[in-house]
Amino acid sequence: MGAFEVTVGLGRVGGGELTPVTAMVDTGAAHSVMPDSMLKRLGLTPIEYRPYTIADGSEVEYGYGMARFGIEGREFPCPVVFGAEEQFLLGATTLQIFNLMVDLSEEQLVVKPLRARAI
Repeated sequence: MGAFEVTVGLGRVGGGELTPVTAMVDTGAAHSVMPDSMLKRLGLTPIEYRPYTIADGSEVEYGYGMARFGIEGREFPCPVVFGAEEQFLLGATTLQIFNLMVDLSEEQLVVKPLRARAI
């Protein structure tokens, strides 16, 4: 699968400025992952610590919390993993919360059409 980067805003839930970051879109990651040190500089703290299995099969423990993400003028609170310094990943849960799909041919995020069922 292809990969591409997008610029998103990141900040505390409840207000304040968003800090722009460039993150790799990773639909294989359940949650977005950002560097622990950066999240803490923004005033975020983990709600809890959870074990995660990483790509090589080993298990690590990372902080888990909530951050405010901004994408293309919209903002929502989303789960975030307090990861390693080089980890800037935009995961599937964040994409779902923003109702976004991945267009690999154009290397961009697109709004997913909403469907309603008549009852």
